[in-house]
Amino acid sequence: MTRYRTLGDVRVGAVGLGTMPLSIEGRPDEARALATVHAALDAGVTLLDTADSYHPPGGEPGEGELLLGRALAAYGGRTDDVLVATKGGRGRTDDGGWTVDGRPEHLRRAAEASARRLGGGPIGLYQLHKPDPAVPYAESLGAIRELLDAGTVRLAGVSNVDTAQILLAHEILGDRLVSVQNRYSPAVRDSEPELRLCAELGLAFLPWSPLGGISRSSLDGRSAQEEDPGFGAFHRVARARGVSPQRVALAWLLARAETVLPIPGASRPESARDSAAAADLVLTEAESAELAGAGAGAGAGLDAG
Repeated sequence: MTRYRTLGDVRVGAVGLGTMPLSIEGRPDEARALATVHAALDAGVTLLDTADSYHPPGGEPGEGELLLGRALAAYGGRTDDVLVATKGGRGRTDDGGWTVDGRPEHLRRAAEASARRLGGGPIGLYQLHKPDPAVPYAESLGAIRELLDAGTVRLAGVSNVDTAQILLAHEILGDRLVSVQNRYSPAVRDSEPELRLCAELGLAFLPWSPLGGISRSSLDGRSAQEEDPGFGAFHRVARARGVSPQRVALAWLLARAETVLPIPGASRPESARDSAAAADLVLTEAESAELAGAGAGAGAGLDAG
């Protein structure tokens, strides 16, 4: 991987790995999950994203964090440059739903528990998973600031936020706020204002579900254009380049701004390797122009982020 991005003073590969698919319902067995993480590391990925709420319904908080710990421990290569990013402030219900809890006391306990599961040292990047409508956002951010001051957390991020919330977080956390993680993809571009604000402030913008829409491409053997004409441009560019449409979509995201750092999920080693290779795919101006209007507003499946 020849292209990099920064989170604060930390340099990471330009494409990260979202590990939610390895930890929730429908997850692969452990051997394939570990192989997927190892394939990403082999391909130059150095940002691994998880959350304490990434576990199946009825499971225990932190299962995804513990899985990453096992994957890193079993990896035979270098891991000292790997940044593990986790999140706090969400939970699961027994029927598979998602909850929100932004109370300062909950966030402090959650972060301390995450730090223990991840090895006991400071958490590399701790992200407030989602604003809690029942708690003033400034109070939740204040808890993150306390965790930074205490050394429990090295760097901070926020997720699922609007521009006003980003500005408030920037005011409260200062230069220790390094990232924003929002849903953004060729299909879903509601966070364009947040992406642009992050570029202005020098914050990394981490699109979650960055392949929304593109991943549906060959359902029932039909072409993507037959399935959804909005994504035909991504497939035309992919065919011309001899790469996957997913790789083209990630390259398009990287070209949106120097601060964009997509974190596609993967549940197979092949997918992790293909996504990582997007860091070396540079689109031409003509290709970027063709993709600019493709897919927008087509819609994609929701997940927790």
